[in-house]
Amino acid sequence: MDAQQFRSAAHEMIDFIIDYLENIRSRRVLPTVQPGYVRDMIPEAAPERGEPWQAIFQDIERVIMPGVTHWHSPHFHAYFPTGNSWPGILADILSDATGCIGFSWISSPACTDLEVVMMDWLGQLIGLPSQFLACSGGAGGGVIQGTASESTLVALLTAKSKAIKCLKLMDPNVDESQIVGNLMAYASDQSHSSVERAGILGGVRVRLLQTDEFFSLRGETLKLAMEEDRAKGFIPFFVTATLGTTPSCAFDDLSEIGSVCQQFQNVWLHVDAAYAGSAFICDEYRHHSIGLEMADSFNFNPHKWLLVNFDCSAMWLKNANDVVDAFNVDPLYLKHDRQGQAPDYRHWQIPLGRRFRSLKLWFVMRTYGAEGLRAHIRQQIALANEFHQLVAKDDRFEIPVPPAMGLVCFRMKGENSQTEALLKRINDSGRIHIVPAKLRGQFVLRLVVCSRYTESRDIVYAWQEISSQADNLTGQPELL
Repeated sequence: MDAQQFRSAAHEMIDFIIDYLENIRSRRVLPTVQPGYVRDMIPEAAPERGEPWQAIFQDIERVIMPGVTHWHSPHFHAYFPTGNSWPGILADILSDATGCIGFSWISSPACTDLEVVMMDWLGQLIGLPSQFLACSGGAGGGVIQGTASESTLVALLTAKSKAIKCLKLMDPNVDESQIVGNLMAYASDQSHSSVERAGILGGVRVRLLQTDEFFSLRGETLKLAMEEDRAKGFIPFFVTATLGTTPSCAFDDLSEIGSVCQQFQNVWLHVDAAYAGSAFICDEYRHHSIGLEMADSFNFNPHKWLLVNFDCSAMWLKNANDVVDAFNVDPLYLKHDRQGQAPDYRHWQIPLGRRFRSLKLWFVMRTYGAEGLRAHIRQQIALANEFHQLVAKDDRFEIPVPPAMGLVCFRMKGENSQTEALLKRINDSGRIHIVPAKLRGQFVLRLVVCSRYTESRDIVYAWQEISSQADNLTGQPELL
């Protein structure tokens, strides 16, 4: 493919993308294919000779689209949102074209410098304490990771390295393996599974603590657990507080947890606000972040709810030197004469290479402005509240927790089996897609407002589908 052929193909692809997203509401949200379906639709080996673009283009609809779950459909209400916007797509096109692998400043100065500034822009937008921002002149700063899971792992490994160094300074003769064997990390029983996975990858224990009646981790629970473990010879070193849990969008009590962490020596506090953190651009939701000044690291995903395409997970550190000290490996071929004047982001992450992801933040924040981004968040929360009101009118259903942000949890009254059967009917129909959670043993359904295309009519459509499937189960039609 030469430049002119690319120009023609690119126009065709852009038109396809526009038509796909503008008409996505008409597609079945959940595919009906079976595992391995692609193998039966394409040759067993790569072609010996290149094929024309038109043949490839035609196979997008034939081969790929039947197996796509349409995350940007206004009928997709599962998990949490995945960001999408026209400026975000344009930014990814430019990132792909430049092909920057921004592991050091000199490898592409614009890639690093823009990221430093965009992380300050974003931090200011959500009201992040100034000590996390590079523009404050301190040791803090931000970095774009791939996912919140990656951010949690980076924080845990940094905390582990720092704890080992501190303990070896206190007792140079102590065996490092003995220290690692006694390290203990903490999170709530509502935290994301990636916290446990970070413990597995980091080779340390993770203790999940019971939450209160609102599914929030409280300071007293954490304090008792840490005191108990310390008495047994364990070394508390890392705590993850969650602002907006996956099952119910609950918020841990960050002020209480932060105070407890400060009472213990060398305990790193990481705050995971992967979904809900985007809402902190709105003043009325920023109270959830009170106590953030006591954290050592903070993360949320603009690629979830802030119209930025995946992947773009924003992480800030109060002292970036901690992560650099933990991850710094500096071979001669990666050195350059501007070291120390700007971040070399390879020291802030797991992989070496990285894409030019800050372009997405720059394009999106400039296109929408803070006002437009706030309007998007508020509109989606209003739509969730509209769905909540529809559920509340139906006596067959109960709402075990109040709606939070763009999430509504609900279930059919009675045994779990009824709600489980309802979920199967809903997802088998493929007209909308939702996923479940367990709250204190209760099987609940989660409906999240995910797509930027979602309107009030889509909320009504979702409720009509749920209500209709419930009719089929109970034999008692309920009027909307």
